[in-house]
Amino acid sequence: MRYGVTQAAGLVAVVLLGATAGHAEEAQHPWVVPSPRAGKETYFSNLSSGARIETPFLLKFGLSGMGLAPITRPQARTGHHHLLINRELPLDFSKPLPFNEQYVHFGKGQMETVLTLAPGDYELRLVLADDKHIPNFVYSKPMRITVTKKNADVDPASVSQPGVELMLPVAEVAAGKPLQLQFHASRLNVSHIALQEKGTGHFRLSALRDGAKPETLDFPGGQTEAWIKPPPGRYQLKLEFVDNLAPAKVLAAAAPQSVTVLAK
Repeated sequence: MRYGVTQAAGLVAVVLLGATAGHAEEAQHPWVVPSPRAGKETYFSNLSSGARIETPFLLKFGLSGMGLAPITRPQARTGHHHLLINRELPLDFSKPLPFNEQYVHFGKGQMETVLTLAPGDYELRLVLADDKHIPNFVYSKPMRITVTKKNADVDPASVSQPGVELMLPVAEVAAGKPLQLQFHASRLNVSHIALQEKGTGHFRLSALRDGAKPETLDFPGGQTEAWIKPPPGRYQLKLEFVDNLAPAKVLAAAAPQSVTVLAK
């Protein structure tokens, strides 16, 4: 009988923990809506296929439908980026990605890299993988680029400075249509807050509209993209990057941007 009581208590504890974790995952601001895109994907947010560039070049990563996390330990709905250079997608998604110059790992939760490629044609891909570097079926379309020149006199470290950026594909949206928000962090590591990893943070957005109270949208799951449906009006949006160990501490902030949600 004692064993039965203990077992039952354990089951209750598991259920409660599961409910709490589920609530933490689902809790979000009412403006946040699912992405209209089908599925999850990675993408390059500042470069398109067919581009001709000079290096060093700062290449930025985007992610839809999941969050970022370092390789500390497993965390649901997260992963970290890998840049594949002149490599196809792996044939076996049950094996970890290799470590070499054609498979570049970003296991700290980074959102960018500085390309230092020599002149030539290249095919680039992004693949998201878990804490064991095993791909999780989230990847980008291949991007083909041409490097026209490598500037040996430019220090690669000089092309990126610590900070965050709010990218708005559009500055005006019709009533009832979702607005896409893209977040970017330079030289900062993004993580799901549950990992409580030192040196990481997550994004937080404030929205100010005339005649209304300020709204705060928090993204503790390591999200770097969001879709929102705010009420009609003109907004000032401000993106901040806050410390995961002390969320009241702002590590970086972007300049406010204006966006308008049209009335019907």
